[in-house]
Amino acid sequence: ISNKSEAFGLTRATDAGIATQVLDHKQFNSREEFDSNLATVIDRYQPDIIVLAGFMRILTPGFVKKYQGKMINIHPSLLPKYQGLNTHQRALDAGDSHHGASVHFVTEELDGGPVIIQGSVAISSGDSAESLAAKVLVEEHRIFPQAVKWMAEDRLKLVNNQALLDGQLIPVN
Repeated sequence: ISNKSEAFGLTRATDAGIATQVLDHKQFNSREEFDSNLATVIDRYQPDIIVLAGFMRILTPGFVKKYQGKMINIHPSLLPKYQGLNTHQRALDAGDSHHGASVHFVTEELDGGPVIIQGSVAISSGDSAESLAAKVLVEEHRIFPQAVKWMAEDRLKLVNNQALLDGQLIPVN
């Protein structure tokens, strides 16, 4: 399900024989109305896991609560650093030596949910926001499938706002 008809994930899903649907947020009068319709579509599939990949919409608190513990997101920073947008440029501007990506449970706090897994890359002196984004994307493609696998194997849980893998608290860097 995507809110953008040109999302590459739709092509990928179609190629894999997975049903797809576009739900354009611009067709709704409010964020709440969109999220309500999105929940209706999601509930038709009764998913065990909801994966936000390239979904650049802030979800309403009610939507997040409905799917608490089932919904994960990928973010291009080593959370809790650089929540929100423009993370690569912010890491460069701060003079950081490393940057990366985090997979986290979705909570009401934007990019503030418990971290599941992170991947780190070294920042080189010649890096631009674009070159750094390309390096981070490699890590995203490594760590996101791992987190999804753990969820699919029922090894990953959100308990008391903490990420647990095999019943153990996941350490945060």
